[in-house]
Amino acid sequence: MTTDLQYLAYPLPEDIERLSRAGDFDRARRVIAQRLANPLVPEILKERLRFELRIMEEIPLSYPHSEEAMFQLLRAAISDFTREEMEALRDEGTLDWVYRQGRVYYKNNALDNLIKTRADMQARLVDPSCLEESQANARMLDEIIAKMKRDGHAHMRYRMRTRLSILPHAQRPGARIHVHMPLPLADGQCTPGEIYTTSKARHIASVDATQRTAYFEEIYQPGMEFVSEFTYEIDAPYVQPRAEEVSGEQPTFDTEEIPPHIRFTPFIRALCQELSGGETNPLILARRFYDYCTVNACYRFVPPYFLKTNIPEYFAAGQRGDCGMHALTFITLCRCAGIPAQWQAGLYARPGDIGNHDWAKFYIAPYGWLYCDASFGGSAYRAGNKERWDFYFGNLEPWRMVCNRAFQQELDPPRRFLRADPYDSQSGEVEYDDQGLTSHDFVLSRELLSVEEV
Repeated sequence: MTTDLQYLAYPLPEDIERLSRAGDFDRARRVIAQRLANPLVPEILKERLRFELRIMEEIPLSYPHSEEAMFQLLRAAISDFTREEMEALRDEGTLDWVYRQGRVYYKNNALDNLIKTRADMQARLVDPSCLEESQANARMLDEIIAKMKRDGHAHMRYRMRTRLSILPHAQRPGARIHVHMPLPLADGQCTPGEIYTTSKARHIASVDATQRTAYFEEIYQPGMEFVSEFTYEIDAPYVQPRAEEVSGEQPTFDTEEIPPHIRFTPFIRALCQELSGGETNPLILARRFYDYCTVNACYRFVPPYFLKTNIPEYFAAGQRGDCGMHALTFITLCRCAGIPAQWQAGLYARPGDIGNHDWAKFYIAPYGWLYCDASFGGSAYRAGNKERWDFYFGNLEPWRMVCNRAFQQELDPPRRFLRADPYDSQSGEVEYDDQGLTSHDFVLSRELLSVEEV
């Protein structure tokens, strides 16, 4: 299984789909094994069936909490929490759940998601100190945005160290191991600098790679770590695009479909048409798509993306999802409307806060490439912060590390097995000669060694 996942757009046989969605995984595996052994089944369908087996492996890991366990977590965190509230939150989609063997199980971070997105629940927290970090982050965002508006940009230089280690259950001393670790690339606001590796890298991808990494190949030894240290600069401009200044002629590059996710399905076309409402100015159109992603939809932590066969449809129809789903939906709607749009991703990285993050770029002449972070925009909208909400349509603050400039790309050198994340390169990738590792088998940590204003 490579990065060519177009078979995700192919339908599952109805009986297997029913079994999988009901969480009857044992019977689904038996039925899939029969179809894989049947020479009359087309190979393209067999590829889809093999991928469904991988999906079924992941679901119990991403949805571990029984109904009772979830209720106990909620009751311990939120004052006077009731079962009726839990059922209501499940029905409205705030608490993510699946069926496993006919029983309801909840997402591993469903409680964190509830606290992140619901102000009414935040007011009832038993321990409200968990909100301090997000409140501090909001204040810092407002400060850096004010500075960018005053100075016209913000230019920062970073030095970062990343470490990748294999968890004990996945360690195989004496086996050959292949490791990719993300590196900053050259794109838009990001300029990579020097690279230092305390582990000896076999290969460093070029600065213009679509998903840039350092590649290591070693015989694994107990306690082995893979370490990369590098510098990069982010020069984030501030722009305030105006619809009346938009050029009459607009480019048509980066407006095509990219299966299996960036597809102009009947639903996406209809939604694009409804949101457009006859408008032709591309900046106004892009803002309407941004507003849909930030106002009509709500942030939600999600399982690994490979569990979803069409991410923009999942987000746009369910009106919930995480940062990458916000970005992909915005990109797909823009492209469907003829507005060039691209993926950009890596890390949100400032002192005290480093984490995976995804966002989008879109092109409007005469301004060129603009940025869109619908996830941060949605957070600002929920907080009632219109200035920050408007900022993230067109701009980004400088606390980023860019290591992806396209979605669903092959690494350099290519992987042999399905990646832990087939779409993005932020947390590293690991495989032995005979198997790939999942995100549950290794851990990547990051540390900002220095940050300075340029």
